[in-house]
Amino acid sequence: MRKTVVCVLTGAALAVSMIGSTACFAEEQKTFTVGFDAEYPPYGYMDENGEYTGFDLELAQAVCDLEGWELVKTPIDWDSKDMELNSGSIDCIWNGFTMNGREEDYTWSKPYVDNSQVIVVPESSDVTDLSGLAGKIVGVQAASAALELLSEGGDQADLAATFGSLQQFPDYNNAFVELQAGSIDAVAMDIGVAQYQLKQKEGYKILDEKLNSEKYAIGFKLGNEELRDTVDDAMDQLVADGTFAKLAEKYELTDMVCLGTDEGETETETETEGVQTEAATEAVTE
Repeated sequence: MRKTVVCVLTGAALAVSMIGSTACFAEEQKTFTVGFDAEYPPYGYMDENGEYTGFDLELAQAVCDLEGWELVKTPIDWDSKDMELNSGSIDCIWNGFTMNGREEDYTWSKPYVDNSQVIVVPESSDVTDLSGLAGKIVGVQAASAALELLSEGGDQADLAATFGSLQQFPDYNNAFVELQAGSIDAVAMDIGVAQYQLKQKEGYKILDEKLNSEKYAIGFKLGNEELRDTVDDAMDQLVADGTFAKLAEKYELTDMVCLGTDEGETETETETEGVQTEAATEAVTE
């Protein structure tokens, strides 16, 4: 009996501590630092006025407006994103960030964009499908979802094995410079970014055959459910009041967003059930 009482008291003390911690977080959180790739339009980029903007950054600002936070936009090298997040330099990675294949590496928000990895080639290219990439030089952004997809162990590793070579670039602007110069034959990239680039540049096309389908979400440091939940709640409010849809329309992403749709809700529920099942299994094992 004594052991039971101690456990109850400890649990109650823990609950009070958690409530106090939550209140403290709410009071102390004054800034929200978002890490993003500054050359990843339409999600994050520098506009003609020298200001950082984009679909994701405007969503982040809208979240901050709801929460009373100051948004700090922090451009990062994409291949250093994990170091920036784990060191506390940024609060989250929010910039066309693919969650598929990384589910265990971060604490994720609800998915909000349906994305695909595609291949861009010059309009004059003889490549018409993925099989046509055999022997070709394909460019990709370093530390990107496309690179993971085409690397050893990735779902399209067998396809990449047919390439002449797979070359990495720090960003897609550099990749397009090399594509225009003829140094590479194709670029593997996110469809939203590809569509944006093709509106700015003439003479390119996207192959109809896609490399995969995936989803974007906001990545928080593993275990930071508290901040994730706060941002998720704010995003739900932005869906409810129409802000999310307006921003999607502004950046021509209406056909790609999934937050608030039946598909998005179903996937989120499935993921939550999976986590709960895993936790229950661990509890029984212990």
